[in-house]
Amino acid sequence: MSFISELESIRDDELCQQLKETSVQDVQRILAQSSLSMRDYLALLSPAGEACIEDMAQCAHRRTVQHFGRTMQLFTPMYMANYCENGCIYCGYSHYSDIHRLKLNASDIEAEAQNIRSTGLEHILLLTGESYQHSPVSYIEDAIRIVAPLFSSVSIEVYSLTVHEYEQLVKAGLDGMTMFQETYNPILYEQLHPFGPKRDFQKRIDTPEFACQGGVRTVNIGALMGLDDWRLEAYKTGLHARYLMKQYPDVEVAVSTPRIRPCAVGYQPQHPLRDIELVQYILALRIAFPRIGITLSSRESPMMRNHLVKLGVTKMSAGVTTAVGGHTRGEDSNQFDISDNRSVAAMAAMIREQGYQPIFKDWQLL
Repeated sequence: MSFISELESIRDDELCQQLKETSVQDVQRILAQSSLSMRDYLALLSPAGEACIEDMAQCAHRRTVQHFGRTMQLFTPMYMANYCENGCIYCGYSHYSDIHRLKLNASDIEAEAQNIRSTGLEHILLLTGESYQHSPVSYIEDAIRIVAPLFSSVSIEVYSLTVHEYEQLVKAGLDGMTMFQETYNPILYEQLHPFGPKRDFQKRIDTPEFACQGGVRTVNIGALMGLDDWRLEAYKTGLHARYLMKQYPDVEVAVSTPRIRPCAVGYQPQHPLRDIELVQYILALRIAFPRIGITLSSRESPMMRNHLVKLGVTKMSAGVTTAVGGHTRGEDSNQFDISDNRSVAAMAAMIREQGYQPIFKDWQLL
């Protein structure tokens, strides 16, 4: 069964009823188990789970140390272009947003990469707006070939590609990809994406699987928290991760937990996530999926990221700018507001102060 078929078999009203019926005793029993079902994962996301947050934190910490040690991988995004053909109503890069559009050329890309590499980072995430016209696959491939000699791991966050296109980029040096579904609610998805290629819900949801089939080593998924009920989105994200892990056991599946941030278009989230709810989501992920990577971006505050070092997160961004060419020009953009703008050195120092080791390199493409 494809993932879209599995998703369509889920009824939100039944999930909500299960969440409501979960007791504190249920959560405590689950925390004593060595392996969890998807029903158990849903229980950890329940209001009763919030009442057991301290016990969940201790369990998540133990499982993280067991599988990842006391380490935190660091990376940074590099924005190469901000042209976009989509009408996402929550994004500052939206097609009708009144922002200055630009795109880096080959020499710009190399300068940005050299600047990032000088900080010691060896993991980089290349991003473009979702425009096939302005950022074709050939442009992304050329960029990968430019930066690959400088970094041990090169990932992308771009528009949906085909299996063949992912294979093409893997040959150029691609190691990982990130694609947020934004929301797993198909009706809401259609409302939030009024036009553009991204409007195709099924293509979007199938794309991480295309990357797996194309030989991408690390596939990172996630919902943009705040667009819909966070518990339902968190559950469906976990369901998606489980599907990919079962179908592609050789792929490293990871989950990001971004909360929507203020941006140029002024979109106000209908389901804002409290800090404790974000923590509960991350703890539940770690407990239910002990080997999965969990990424926490600079959307979150320094205080929040400091506290989550020991509670399940395995990867954080550092030295972040969301501006095209921002690493060399020292600028930022209107895509969304960064909450934690600490440098790579400052992030590494914070991690060491907590008794953890910042990891600049944990993989080498041979």
